[in-house]
Amino acid sequence: MPELQTLYNLLDLAGTFAFAISGAVAAKQKGLDMFGIFAVAFTVACGGGIIRDLCIGAIPPVGLSDWRYLVTAMLAALMTMGLHALVERMYQPVLLFDALGLSLFAVSGAHKALLYGHNAEVAILLGMMTAVGGGVLRDVLLNRIPVIFRKEIYASAALMGAIVVVVGSYFKWPDGAISLTAIALCFSLRFLALRYHWNLPVFKDKEKNDS
Repeated sequence: MPELQTLYNLLDLAGTFAFAISGAVAAKQKGLDMFGIFAVAFTVACGGGIIRDLCIGAIPPVGLSDWRYLVTAMLAALMTMGLHALVERMYQPVLLFDALGLSLFAVSGAHKALLYGHNAEVAILLGMMTAVGGGVLRDVLLNRIPVIFRKEIYASAALMGAIVVVVGSYFKWPDGAISLTAIALCFSLRFLALRYHWNLPVFKDKEKNDS
């Protein structure tokens, strides 16, 4: 059990790092100053986890009580600012790191809800909330329409990852296999949706179309 907890702690910190880079890059692209970049990076990295912990009663939230989360987010922000030219050369860096953070947090969020004794429905919803919460906060802070409210496959990818965690836990599959499968599925769905422009259906107003 200690090994399993270590695994999910590492996943949580890895997700924190990935989302912090995502937030820092987006903030820098918007022209924010250093404090703004740090603030957005931390909010994106820990926002979803804080919401999850408040919902399951893990008080105080680990994103505030564990110094490793703050340090991880700040290091990611510093790395983004120091190596910005390198990060910018990567293919759509915000989307790449956002997809990685989405996958890692969907898994760790669903697992933590199960660990605190909540049922499958709560674990799936909070896995998704952990994954998308930081991105929503980032978009709100940067005055953008949050990705989950657009037609892109985003929250649904996180939902599928969380479902894999819950189903795998129910059937008592090996924990490492559950995590890797869920992460791979969520990341693949998000990446392929971006690559091939897969979208959820959008319902348009008929009257506007007729006019």
